[in-house]
Amino acid sequence: MIARAYTVAFEGVEAKPVEVQCAVTPGMPAFSIVGLPDKAVSEARDRVRTALSSMAIALPSKRITVNLSPADMPKEGSHFDLPIALALLAALEIIPKDAVETACALGELSLDGALVPVIGALPAAMAAAEEGRTLLCPKASGAEAAWVGAAQVIGAASLGDVVRHYTGQSPLPPAEPGEVIQGHGARDLRDIKGQERAKRALEIAAAGRHHLMLVGPPGSGKSMLASRVPGILPPLSATEALETSMIQSMVGLLDEGGICRTRPFREPHHTASMAAIVGGGRRANPGEISLAHNGVLFMDEFPEFPRTVLETLRQPIETGEVMIARANAHIKYPCRFMLIAAANPCKCGYLSDPARACTRAPICGDDYLGRISGPLMDRFDLRVDVPPVAFSDLDLPSSGDSSAQVAERVAAARAVQQLRFSADPKMRLNADAEGAALEDVATPDAEGRELLTRVAERFGLTARGYHRVLRVARTIADLDGSNNVHRPHVAEAISYRVPQADRSAIQLANA
Repeated sequence: MIARAYTVAFEGVEAKPVEVQCAVTPGMPAFSIVGLPDKAVSEARDRVRTALSSMAIALPSKRITVNLSPADMPKEGSHFDLPIALALLAALEIIPKDAVETACALGELSLDGALVPVIGALPAAMAAAEEGRTLLCPKASGAEAAWVGAAQVIGAASLGDVVRHYTGQSPLPPAEPGEVIQGHGARDLRDIKGQERAKRALEIAAAGRHHLMLVGPPGSGKSMLASRVPGILPPLSATEALETSMIQSMVGLLDEGGICRTRPFREPHHTASMAAIVGGGRRANPGEISLAHNGVLFMDEFPEFPRTVLETLRQPIETGEVMIARANAHIKYPCRFMLIAAANPCKCGYLSDPARACTRAPICGDDYLGRISGPLMDRFDLRVDVPPVAFSDLDLPSSGDSSAQVAERVAAARAVQQLRFSADPKMRLNADAEGAALEDVATPDAEGRELLTRVAERFGLTARGYHRVLRVARTIADLDGSNNVHRPHVAEAISYRVPQADRSAIQLANA
């Protein structure tokens, strides 16, 4: 007797369909699993045997063979327990074979037959919807999987519940989506005294998803500024929330099946490894850049990160995706994030203060920031100096707009951009525009073009730098409510591109 059940194997955030075939044949009693199982899958036979024994179901004295097809695809994870148990129960004619074949199942079995939640329920539900199947999963994972909507999700607390469901004794109701998790109260921009130029740069960066570099001495407020970014970003759209949650599902970050509409804000420590930042490890798991997808990646003490880690950011910043290549896996993850980097001007941090700077100034500043390569620095759309704030200014009243006011402008600018690029699914914001699409929407007027040409020749802007100035200028025009890019928009974009220490650049831009 041969029976079939269906499940998935994960390759990144993609769930590949797997057919679980179970044959019960005469011969020496044995229970074997074939089809490139890993250690966790191979151990499923003991969990399944004991779980069935707890339900007073004894395995026959025959040879039981379970094949995971396609056999040349590696199978990893404990979520194969439930589909193996279903195929075995169907082969033993305890539950109907036809009913089992209409479902895609995943779940880990405990020794008493209870179903333990597993990671990846959301991508599995997407795969089940594409195959036209019902998803059967542990009850604790049902609320997460039900967010897909296109597939019916059945959540069961135990293997006994599954048997009663398929035999018609006690049908299980469909799972309901979890709650929308409200983000923690964001910190307000008005809490920061001074730093009006940096606040303006944050607004521009948030409006167009531009990468931002903050350079300033210790205590000037770089980390405080970055921590206020979540408060000025609009909530995730339904599509973005699903994209982000699929990655979070793969690493078990979804809380009780709820989906958060607040954009991710990841801030890894500078001692993090390349696998932690970019992704990798034995199972090629997603890294911080993918966990920040559709959100913000804040890298404090940027020059302190290992050089190899920094250089691996160059391609993901450009393409919005990262390929994790290993001997046994080639996994692609999305990573369309906004990078905010913070750095001291030198090792001691007081390069601009002659009274406190070390004896190696200004060479120490060149050596320290020189850890960031030119090609990587060229990928920052905005570079802002964050000067120190005098302690006497801390008693002054708050100035500038609140985070709520800035968030309204950012949301309005993003809405304009999404309408502008609605015909191309690969572009959502100005930071994605390139080629003819960029020329169509960001070409400045005659005065703006003449100014940009002068600056490009004077300071040797690269082609990438030239286009990034255009993108930032387009975002500034969107915040200004202008359909066209004019000279003031170009001038402001240039002022964030050329090093702030070079005052002649600003004079040229405003001439």
